[in-house]
Amino acid sequence: MRIIPAIDIIEGKCVRLSKGDYATKKIYNENPLEVAKEFEASGIQYLHLVDLDGAKANHIVNYKVLEQIATKTKLSIDFGGGLKTNEDLKIAFNSGAHQITGGSIAVKDPVVFKSWIATYGADKIILGADAMNEKVAISGWQEESKEELVPFIQNYIKEGIAYVICTDIAKDGMLQGPSFELYKRILDECENLKLIASGGISTFDELPRLAKLGCEGTIIGKAIYENKISLKQLEKFILETKS
Repeated sequence: MRIIPAIDIIEGKCVRLSKGDYATKKIYNENPLEVAKEFEASGIQYLHLVDLDGAKANHIVNYKVLEQIATKTKLSIDFGGGLKTNEDLKIAFNSGAHQITGGSIAVKDPVVFKSWIATYGADKIILGADAMNEKVAISGWQEESKEELVPFIQNYIKEGIAYVICTDIAKDGMLQGPSFELYKRILDECENLKLIASGGISTFDELPRLAKLGCEGTIIGKAIYENKISLKQLEKFILETKS
């Protein structure tokens, strides 16, 4: 299972929110590159970078931060937040994103999102299927759509999607543990899925449980920033899973 730390960006700074609520913003570092370099020094190879300004503005905003991290580290970055047009996508990939995550666009403009899958391939496009009460949430989690989570994922698997990031919004940033049951159901009902668990990770012991369920990766945010899980523990986990 891949370990994927998260860096969320508002106004160029590394922040975390609780349940996607911008009013709960807490700044952890003024310099996201510093944070990314710390991750890399601990043997981490992947990064989940979210443009929260972009999610609000409905277009890419913090691509300079992406560019900086991509050029000054070797981290493989998946980038999301506000990607709505072909131009947004070009900017993200030209700025160094290895993969992009599309969430709201997959609900609101499936024709465009499907064209991205067809153009860039399943290795480059991740479906962001974030859920509130098992309905897909959109627009930086400010809206709940009518889409039921599992059928929504199943429909996109038919379109060629391989990677899905699923966040249970009720858990995000709350440090109360991830939605094990939800992830188990998704993996049981969706074949050939590379599921990336996100939201609620609070202790190191949860990581082997997610790996055992069959999650392909897990995104960890606040647990790192609040020192609930140390980079040393993650480094050890990565080394053990490689050996």
